[in-house]
Amino acid sequence: MTTPLRIAVAGLGTVGAGTLQLLERNASAIAARSGRGVRVAAVCARDRSRDRGIDLSAQQWFDDPVVMAREAEVDVVVELIGGAEGVARETVEAALSAGRSVVTANKALLAHHGTALARLAEDKGCTIAYEAAVAGGIPIIKGLREGLAGNRISRVYGILNGTCNYILTQMSAAGGQGGNVGAAQDFDEVLADAQRLGYAEADPSFDVDGVDTAHKLAILTALAFGCEVDFDAVYVEGIRNVSALDVAYAEELGYCIKLLGVAQQVNGEVEQRVHPCMVRKGRPIASVDGVFNAVVADGDFVDTTMYEGRGAGAGPTASAVVADLIDLARGTAPPVFGIAATQLRQLPTLPMERHACAYYLRLLVLDRPGVIADVSAVLRDADISMESMLQRGRAQGEGEPVPVIIMTHETSEAAMQAALARIAVLEATLEPPQLIRIVDF
Repeated sequence: MTTPLRIAVAGLGTVGAGTLQLLERNASAIAARSGRGVRVAAVCARDRSRDRGIDLSAQQWFDDPVVMAREAEVDVVVELIGGAEGVARETVEAALSAGRSVVTANKALLAHHGTALARLAEDKGCTIAYEAAVAGGIPIIKGLREGLAGNRISRVYGILNGTCNYILTQMSAAGGQGGNVGAAQDFDEVLADAQRLGYAEADPSFDVDGVDTAHKLAILTALAFGCEVDFDAVYVEGIRNVSALDVAYAEELGYCIKLLGVAQQVNGEVEQRVHPCMVRKGRPIASVDGVFNAVVADGDFVDTTMYEGRGAGAGPTASAVVADLIDLARGTAPPVFGIAATQLRQLPTLPMERHACAYYLRLLVLDRPGVIADVSAVLRDADISMESMLQRGRAQGEGEPVPVIIMTHETSEAAMQAALARIAVLEATLEPPQLIRIVDF
């Protein structure tokens, strides 16, 4: 009988428990597909008494995951602790140093230390598998690393955070139809609902400020372009400033608002950015709603491919973890980022100020003669061309606040930021101008 793949699982929270349940429930199918089966030999968690829906009495328990990674008689260590530093990093480094491959869902760890860990794994003759770290149950890592291996990837982008996508979807559903601003829910209202439903954490900063998306984008960038992971090069902007007004006007103008992570190569430089985007209705990614994720990759021979599915939760994430375990059980261990770690390149970064696109601007100004002329003069001086302007109705009286929406033609980020700084100090401007970048895909 073929010896099963022996694994140790560090972290038995939602994903860890889901992984163990999946391994038990689908054991026969997993054995048939892997050719040898997968056996949980050791586990580590803070609370041994918690009911995880599976009998763990036969497994060896460890109190310290680092000790488990070093000493347990296993082939693979599954790290489901989370976090870029501390015990999660120490556990992964201990496992690799001992020549044991690692399966992880830890996007923060890979975004900050992926290159060094890949080199350590290569030096020790093992690997890191991380399908669960990006987009949950969507097989995007295998899609890029294996399915599209024959292509040169020019761009990869997508909706990489279900919490943000749920919030923006609900804001749109509440009041976006026909620009019905009065019925729209604002960000804070929908966030509170998301927290009550369990879609957002008590402290949602990691998600709504774009950090989670940036971690995943940094990983996809390295995989797509064969470069070192460079989280610090990602421009990051979250969704806190997206208002009910923006959602309603986007609907009226034929767009929806999505938080996207975008990475692309431009003349040998790599651009990585995370921010809210105006996406034209009818584009495939515009229809991805709720807690779903989607990733799009553009290859030179395959053209455009899109992958959609649930981006988080016990089931989808456990599915990705077990898929990696089956690969390792089969003896399939491609390079961590698609090429040898020693060949990962340091590619120059395209700074955000050189990014060029069209823009949506929302201004709150005093309703009085000459204000629009002043704004137009600022844009003219910055060589920014207006495509259209919207002002619905008049204020109750002259000198009262009124929103003004401006759509521009393509211009540079540097020019737009300089113009917004000048508009912000105009006497008639009542709050900082808000912008949302318009994407052409």
